Amino acid sequence: MTAQNEAIARRFLEETQNERNLDVVDEVVASGFVGRTAGITGIGALKDSILENLQSFPDLRVTIDEQLSDGDTVVSRYTARATQGGPFHGLEPTGKPVVFTAIAIHHFADGKITEGWRLVDRLDILEQIGRVGVNI
Repeated sequence: MTAQNEAIARRFLEETQNERNLDVVDEVVASGFVGRTAGITGIGALKDSILENLQSFPDLRVTIDEQLSDGDTVVSRYTARATQGGPFHGLEPTGKPVVFTAIAIHHFADGKITEGWRLVDRLDILEQIGRVGVNI
């Protein structure tokens, strides 16, 4: 089951982000999905969150760098590359490129994603689009 869950997590990340295929959500995510990081409940809210992210970064591409799994849990570390072409959390588009690493943790039951966390350094993204500066 571990390899199958890894493949499902990979498909979810690559198809939603790289191919803009939100129909895959209906196939691989359980109807009672809970997104712990963003307080998302249900498939509709998940699709809305993905769409909002894709509107902020319309050319977003992810590359899965590593996956680890144990039982019903899959952890995927991936690199995202994009250009801010739309508003990002209320900030006007800058047209600046970003590269960031994210970690997604997915729990599975019956071959579907039931729960997820996504860890992204948003401060790093804000620095890259020129919305915050750090003097160290």
